[in-house]
Amino acid sequence: MAAFKRKKYVGLQKRKAVSGYLFISPFIIGFLVFMISPLIQSFYMSFCEVTVGAGQFDQVWVGLKNYYFAFRQDASFPQLLTQGALDMFVYTLAIMVFSFFVALILNQNFHGRALVRAIFFLPVILSSGVMLGVETDNAVMSNMQAAIQASTSTGTSITETIQIVLRTAGIGVRAFETVFEIIDNIYDVAVASGIQIIIFLSGLQTIPKSMYEAAQIEGCTAWESLWKITFPMISSIFLVNWFYTIVDYCMRSDSAIMKKIQGVMILQLNYGLTAAMSWIYFAVVLVFVGITSALISRGVYYYD
Repeated sequence: MAAFKRKKYVGLQKRKAVSGYLFISPFIIGFLVFMISPLIQSFYMSFCEVTVGAGQFDQVWVGLKNYYFAFRQDASFPQLLTQGALDMFVYTLAIMVFSFFVALILNQNFHGRALVRAIFFLPVILSSGVMLGVETDNAVMSNMQAAIQASTSTGTSITETIQIVLRTAGIGVRAFETVFEIIDNIYDVAVASGIQIIIFLSGLQTIPKSMYEAAQIEGCTAWESLWKITFPMISSIFLVNWFYTIVDYCMRSDSAIMKKIQGVMILQLNYGLTAAMSWIYFAVVLVFVGITSALISRGVYYYD
């Protein structure tokens, strides 16, 4: 009987795995057909000096010259790369915390819950496609932002005032500057949290209510339920959201490191150096994902 149940369980797991691969097969096929060749070409280009010829690119092999120039002769690239990795960690953590606690709130029963969920998902729609260009390039949005900044009577925001006080006192200046920077950019954090909120909500709704009821009967507080039930049950969702948030952040074109790479490509027309910087940035992101995911995976709880 036990062997039959084990065989049935293994068969179910195989069917789930096949369904998963079928679900992601369009992406795998699209990647192999449309992306693998440009990636190989870009990697080869990073070792070449590229000049634009008549309807083609002339590539001359120069070895590690572009990588050497990026690290040793370009004064700003290593600093921007380090700062970009630090900002990636801080903002990814901020987005994760924000999206998780918003998902906790939206998972509660209250009137107008569907409307509030739609409002929090609305920035995802507004920050895609044509609306992204309207938001970044529209003069009306710039005027509104300037009006909000000038709306205070003193011309100084509350966060700036507190920041000045803490700087004067010399209390954790760098840490507080990072916190206040996130607060000042809370709009960017909220816009980037829509997908994560939905994923967290889907995980929270899979937790049986009977577990919370049993914990409440045993005298468990809401704070203890959060750490003993909620976190372990959706810990795998944290890992998924962490991956997504890092990838989403590193693809932002308004970051300093991306602007640097775009400047080398558009202004200097140095395609070989651009490819080298891009692959260096890609390698840093891969290392960051590998280290952080290995640390997070230690706390992931998998259950049947």
